[in-house]
Amino acid sequence: MSKIQIPRCYRPVYPTPAALVTSIDSDGKPNIITLGEVAMVSLKPTRVSVGMRPATYSNGLVKNSGEFVVNFANADMVREVDFCGTRSGRNVDKFVETGLTPEPAVHVKPPLIKECPVNLECKVVGVLSLGSHDLFIGDVVMMHAEKDILLNEERGQVNPEKGLIFAMNSYWGFGEKLGDAGLSRKS
Repeated sequence: MSKIQIPRCYRPVYPTPAALVTSIDSDGKPNIITLGEVAMVSLKPTRVSVGMRPATYSNGLVKNSGEFVVNFANADMVREVDFCGTRSGRNVDKFVETGLTPEPAVHVKPPLIKECPVNLECKVVGVLSLGSHDLFIGDVVMMHAEKDILLNEERGQVNPEKGLIFAMNSYWGFGEKLGDAGLSRKS
């Protein structure tokens, strides 16, 4: 099979989780943005990154507050996820319009989204301007997860079959499990 060269690729890393990231303004009004740019960046301490275009309303909110919550949606929430990614919080209250429920966090001011099975409370430890997006690095100060979605409660490991992913400008569910890490060591 031959390969072609693509000098100006668009979204070459896939899939990524479809996450609803909550932030809050100086008056305490919460906002939601849908992001496909969410990743683990450190295990000890546990840190995640979210990438947001500087022009987005949420970017300014997170820069001002220094806090955000990553809320991982499930496949039943695809319409709400899409709505929050195609409207600006400057113009619409996404909690009101989607019917999603804000819940108080333990350590940060932005709310959790009740309907999301996993929520990560984060405090910003760094921001990098990298071109089209700013990369926010957040310390995960608390994880909330529904028990039935966890594979390992002690470590907070989530069953990927329960998630919603974003790839090639589309929403997808997960496929079948192919093996565990270390499978190449078994003979």
